[in-house]
This record gives sequence, C-alpha cells and structure tokens, in this order.
Amino acid sequence: MDDLSGDRAVQRALTAAHLYYVQDRTMEAIARELGTSRSTVSRLLTHARATGIVDIRIRSPFEAPQLLEERLAEHFGVTAHVVPVPDDATDVERLERVAVAAAHLLHELVQPDMTVGVAWGSTTAAVSRRLLPKPVHGTAFVQLNGSGNTYTTGLLYASEILSRFAAAYGGSAQQFPVPAFFDDPRTKHAMWRERSTRRILAMQGAMDLVVFSTGSADSRVPSHVYSGGYLEAKELAALDAEGVVGDVATVFFRADGSSDRIALNERATGPHFDVLRRVPRRLCIVSGVSKVASLRGALAAGLATDLVVDEAVARALTD
Repeated sequence: MDDLSGDRAVQRALTAAHLYYVQDRTMEAIARELGTSRSTVSRLLTHARATGIVDIRIRSPFEAPQLLEERLAEHFGVTAHVVPVPDDATDVERLERVAVAAAHLLHELVQPDMTVGVAWGSTTAAVSRRLLPKPVHGTAFVQLNGSGNTYTTGLLYASEILSRFAAAYGGSAQQFPVPAFFDDPRTKHAMWRERSTRRILAMQGAMDLVVFSTGSADSRVPSHVYSGGYLEAKELAALDAEGVVGDVATVFFRADGSSDRIALNERATGPHFDVLRRVPRRLCIVSGVSKVASLRGALAAGLATDLVVDEAVARALTD
C-alpha cells in the first residue's frame, strides 16, 4: 500500500487530482499512468480533498440559498454563507454541517502573517475539528477571552481549540491564561496593567480576522459559557433582568446590540466590542434557531462582516 506522507505523496495526489478533475481522466486511466492501482488513485484523490489540494465548490441550481444570502446581505450588511440542512436534522447534525462549511471558508480567509482571534465555545470547537490543513507563514492564533472558573482553569479546553487552529495552518497559538470573569473589576484592571497581559491585548488590537459564535442561555446545543460552570444562578438572573440575549467571547449584549451598563461586562475578559469592530474580517458562525435572538443582537452590534448559518437560521433572520 502506498505511503501518503511526505512530499512525494503530495506530488502524486496533485497529479492524480489534476488528471481526474481538470483532464477528466478515469481512475483506471490514472492508475495506468501512475503505475499503481485504482484503489490507490481513490486514496490519492481523497488525500487531495482532505489536505486542501482540491477545493470542491457546489453551486445550487435552486435560488433559495442564494436568495437568503442576498437578503442577509441587504438586511445586515454581511457576506452570508447559507448551509443547506434538512429540517429534520438534529441540532448536533446541524452544528456539524455548519462547522464543515465554516472550515472550508476559513481555508480561504486565513493567509500568511495574519493575527487571528479565536473565541472558545461549542461552535468553534466543532469548527476546529474540521479545519483543512493549509500551511501559512507567520500566522498567530490568539485566544479572545479567559477560560478559568472556580472549577477549572479551562486552559485545556481553550488550548485544544487554539492548538487545532495552529496545527492546521502551521501557526502559533497564544493563550490568554486569565479567568473568564474576575470576581472584582479592580482585579481585572490591575491584571490588564501587567506586561504579559498587555502583550495579548496588543495582539487582539492588531487582529486581521476573528472567529466566533454567539452564546445563548437558550441554545439547544449548550453554549459553553452557560453550561460550563462560569455563571451562578444570581448572575444569570441579573443578565435576564438587564435584557441580555447573548454574548460574544463572554461580553454580553442586549437585543439592540448595546453592551453598556451590564454589570458582568466589567468583570469579563473578552475584548470590548469597539476592538472587535476594528477587525477587518469578522466571521460569525451560528447553527440552530435557538440562537437567532443572540445572533440578531450581535448583528445589531455590528460585530460580523461574514456569516455562516444554516438555512433555518437564515430564514428566521429574514422573516
């Protein structure tokens, strides 16, 4: 069985892909030309797709997804990517399909010498497991917000997501080893003066791309900040009383996109929305209609330039 590792395998996969997709040769003909078996050609083509040598794009002959994308662009000023998902799909299946589509889009967006901010959570974790390898030079992936709470440092969970991004693109991972929420705003202000913290904050201020989802207490696929022991019952009650509909990187907002005078934000470690809005490309990834209210709030806040959603979410947004 042929080894599919190393430069020779990449060259053989590239040759097989070119013969199959560009020259329209059969797998039997390619096998004869390469002096190998049909099964090995099949494995080479699979390898070419998995490693990003081949990027397959499907253009629907039906206007529904395209029409939804146009409506989202018109209503919210974003570049939208609507993922076809059957109505009877489970929420986990829906998340998986959206994650795959987002991973393919990131394959295009991530370029050399970028600083990419990544928010941890259920959605970005799913995306990180579906990333297509694409070595790029000098790209750094920086954690957007702290992940510790009274039960765990959270570093393993957040670092696994960052590490998958760094491994897929051959970049570096920059962790943010602080709690998700400080107990006292004064502690946060003191920590923000430390040089090690200022280095991460400076990287966040120079981001070229940011990848995030919206958190929601009502999400059917539990948002990690709400299900991972980060918020106590009294804090959840306070957020509800303040009209909060969701968060981005532990910074909470209302339905109109406003985030001022929300007490918990004074203790949160995620970047202020002004910092996010300065990032040239801001990719928001959402699946499931239970997150529509939080997504509307994030769009009202102007946090996204690019959007990956399933059809049901797109329809709910445009209704």
